[in-house]
Amino acid sequence: MDLSWSEADSAFRDEVRAFLEAKLTPEIRRAGKSATSVYPDHEASMEWQHILHERGWAAPAWPVEYGGCDWSLTQHYIFSRESILAGAPSLSPMGIRMVSHAIIAFGTQEQKDFFLPGILTGEVFFCQGYSEPEAGSDLASLSMAAVDDGEDLVVTGSKIWTTHATEANWMFALVRTSRSGRKQQGITFVLIDMNSPGIEIRPLVMTSGEQVQNQVFFDSVRVSKANVLGKIDEGWTVAKYLLIFERGGGAAAPALQVMAERLAAVAAEQPGPGGGMLIDDPLFAAKLADARIRTEVLEILEYRTMSTMSSGGDPGPSASMLKVLSTELSQTLTELTLEAAGPRGRVYQPHRAKPGGPIADFVPPADDYLSGEEWQAVAPLRYFNDRAGSIYAGSNEIQRNILAKAALGL
Repeated sequence: MDLSWSEADSAFRDEVRAFLEAKLTPEIRRAGKSATSVYPDHEASMEWQHILHERGWAAPAWPVEYGGCDWSLTQHYIFSRESILAGAPSLSPMGIRMVSHAIIAFGTQEQKDFFLPGILTGEVFFCQGYSEPEAGSDLASLSMAAVDDGEDLVVTGSKIWTTHATEANWMFALVRTSRSGRKQQGITFVLIDMNSPGIEIRPLVMTSGEQVQNQVFFDSVRVSKANVLGKIDEGWTVAKYLLIFERGGGAAAPALQVMAERLAAVAAEQPGPGGGMLIDDPLFAAKLADARIRTEVLEILEYRTMSTMSSGGDPGPSASMLKVLSTELSQTLTELTLEAAGPRGRVYQPHRAKPGGPIADFVPPADDYLSGEEWQAVAPLRYFNDRAGSIYAGSNEIQRNILAKAALGL
């Protein structure tokens, strides 16, 4: 695999830079640079998606026939890195990066024709209905029931930690349609219209104060069997396929590299414990160097995995490995950034960030006061948000169990 940049790659980089410079407004840039988690300000993210869609770049990883881009691995990395450097906000991954791939692989032609164009434009906005109060990392223990009733399934139960449920008009969910056999059997993958009667949404407050996640309750909600993805009772197969894209189907290394570079820059300007700059402190410098080395390793592993997937291969346990490495590296870097922020990082200033949802029980100062610099205000919010990284999409303990079984044969 040749990782060097060709003249065509350099020309593509220049094209991307010109596009970002022309299309990113100051408001959208601020939403990207001041985001407190993987979910940026919703309005800014949707505005950016509309701009990308006009250019044909909203879903570059999709097959070309559905609106994707015929890019090389290097071009995907260039686009990701340049977007982050320019301050572009991320797009909600639920539709474009996740369920869309399952629809392409398992959906009927009618499902593809309806959902895929709407996902690209943002008219169809998905949330994920996986976790339940008694089924988190052990997802196969889910119990939300779906009873067969003619042309419909009647769904009763609840889902939790549902990001952007209040913004979404569709949910992809796993429901229990049978209790015979192993717990992975009898699960069905359904697409639920969030405007259906019987759905109630209750916001949850995160440690950062944001109301991004929710618990969603279903009281005899009717879901047409035409919205089953794959086959009834065989949804676990669809879910496992989709988890490849949730856990390791994208490129996390570019964002982590940019985070490390920015951290090194601010550490060179912050006072350290020995009287010099923080970057000169041997302990801090060693921790940052270790994180940057691990990020370079992650980049190579992502190249290998994306190469396998682009040629139609199964990445196998690589998705679990990438999920562990990327989330733990992000936690390390947000922790080091909070350390670099010093006493200013202890001040609660969510009004100076662009969170993914409203802030509960917080009244911003009338004069929009800022203690320290913008990055210091964002640092503790990102730190708190990132604590969940090793839990969501299957806890890292579960991922290590998968690796032990699939890769080591234990």
